[in-house]
Amino acid sequence: MGEPPLKVALLGCGVVGGAVARLLSTQADDLAARIGRPLELAGIAVRRLARHLDGHPDLPVDPGLFTTDAHGLVAREDVDLVVEVIGGIEPARSLILAAMENGASVVSANKALLAEDGATLYAAADKQGVDLYYEAAVAGAIPILRPMRESLAGDRVRTVLGIVNGTTNYILTRMDESGAGFHEALEEAQALGYAEADPTADVEGFDAAAKAAILAGLAFHTRVTAADVHREGITEVTAADVVSARAMNSVVKLLAICELSEDGQSVGVRVHPAMIPRSHPLASVREAFNAVFVECEAAGELMFYGRGAGGGPTASAVLGDLVAAARHRVGGGRGPGESSYADLPVRPMGETVTRYHVSLDVADRPGVLAAVAQVFAGHDVSIETVRQRLLDGGEAGDAELVVVTHAATDAALSATVADLRRLDAVRGVTSLMRVEGE
Repeated sequence: MGEPPLKVALLGCGVVGGAVARLLSTQADDLAARIGRPLELAGIAVRRLARHLDGHPDLPVDPGLFTTDAHGLVAREDVDLVVEVIGGIEPARSLILAAMENGASVVSANKALLAEDGATLYAAADKQGVDLYYEAAVAGAIPILRPMRESLAGDRVRTVLGIVNGTTNYILTRMDESGAGFHEALEEAQALGYAEADPTADVEGFDAAAKAAILAGLAFHTRVTAADVHREGITEVTAADVVSARAMNSVVKLLAICELSEDGQSVGVRVHPAMIPRSHPLASVREAFNAVFVECEAAGELMFYGRGAGGGPTASAVLGDLVAAARHRVGGGRGPGESSYADLPVRPMGETVTRYHVSLDVADRPGVLAAVAQVFAGHDVSIETVRQRLLDGGEAGDAELVVVTHAATDAALSATVADLRRLDAVRGVTSLMRVEGE
C-alpha cells in the first residue's frame, strides 16, 4: 500500500491482551485492507517483564516489544492507537488520559473504570478530538454497545434485560440442570476455569453491576455509575429456590435490568437473581454464554447472544473497535461521544415496581393463610397465586406456603416480608426472589 503503518500500543498481555496481539499478527493483511493502512505494534506494556522475555511459543511477536514502562509507551509521539486491557481503576485511568493527552485514540475493555468514571474519559476524548471505544467492556464478543449508541440512536429504548456474567450463568445452569447446590456448582465452575479462585466480583454481582451501569448510560442518555446500581449476588440462591422456579415453569438467572419509567422521567438500574419464565428468550441462555434483551418503542424486541468472555471473543470486540478508530485516523472523523443530555435521575430500589416469589415455613393450622393474606393486604400488595403443601421430613404441623405477588413497589414488598417474619404462625421465610420477564 505504501502508506506508513498506524502504531498501536498494547497495555496488558494476559489472556485478552495475548489474543489481541495474536490477531494483530495473524490477521495483519486483512486488517490493513479494511483500514487502508497497516497496523503495527509499537510496544506491549506488562507488569512483570521476566515472564515475557523468552517469548511466547504461540504469540508471534518480537520479545523486544515488551516493556514495563507503560507511561513511557503511551507518551511516545509515534503511537496512534492505545489498547487498554489491564483492567482496574489505576493505573488504567492515568494511562488512558495520558494517551489521549498525547493525541492517541483509545480502545478499552475496562468495565470497572468506565462504570466508575466514564465521564472523565469521555471529556478527555472530546477535548483532544480522539476516539474512545469500549465494546469489549460488556458481553465479550456480542456486539451490543455499538448498536445501542449508533444503530438505535433514532429509537427510544424502554428496557434492557441482560445475562452479562458467564460465571454466574454457568453456576445457575448447573443448579437447574443437575440439582447441585451453589457451592458445588461454584467448585465445578472453578475447576473448568469459568470462575476465578476468588469469585467475589462475579458471584456478588459487582461485575454485572458495572456492565449494567454502562448499558443504562447508553440506553437512556444519562450518566449512570456502578454506585447507582442496586446489586445482589447469587450466593444466597439455594437448590430449593431452583426447584420452586421449576414448579412455576421458570428458571433462576442473575439479571442486569435497566428500565425507563412509564413517564420517561427516571431510570431504574439493578442486578439481582430472579425467576423468569422458561418461555422467555433469556431462559434458554445456558452455561457461560451471555445475552442481552432490548425492548424499544419502534424496533420492538431485540436479542443479542453469544460468548461473553474469554480471550478470543473479547479480542474480537477489541479488534472491531480498533478497526473503527483506525479508519477515523485514515479517513478523518470521529466516533460518537458521550450522550448524557437526558440527565435522568436513577430511582431508588424501593420505588422499583416488581413481583416477588415468597416461600414460607408455616404452622399448618386454621387461620394461617388468612393472617398471611392480611399482611400482604396491609401493604397494598396483591397476591397472584398461593400454593400450600405439607413439608416432608418437617415437624408435625409444618407446611410450606408459596406466594407469588402481583407487581408492587419493592419497598412495599420488603415491608411485607419483614412483617411476615414477625407472625407467630410463620416459622421462617425460606425463599425470597423477584419474578421478572412476564
